[in-house]
Amino acid sequence: MDPRQRMIVGTIWIAVAALMATTLEPSVPSSAGEIARLFVVALALFLAAVYLLDPWEIVSRKPFQ
Repeated sequence: MDPRQRMIVGTIWIAVAALMATTLEPSVPSSAGEIARLFVVALALFLAAVYLLDPWEIVSRKPFQ
């Protein structure tokens, strides 16, 4: 992926995390649904970091090289 495509995908994952974060309450999660929402926010932020930073060159690497 070129840097522009990675930036777009990373921005989309940040938007997903922000949208899901608006559904969270500012207290300790007490139900399974709230824990699942918190997990989705954390996963979206992790994927955004992978696409934006590409720390292990996973995204830049072409398959079958």
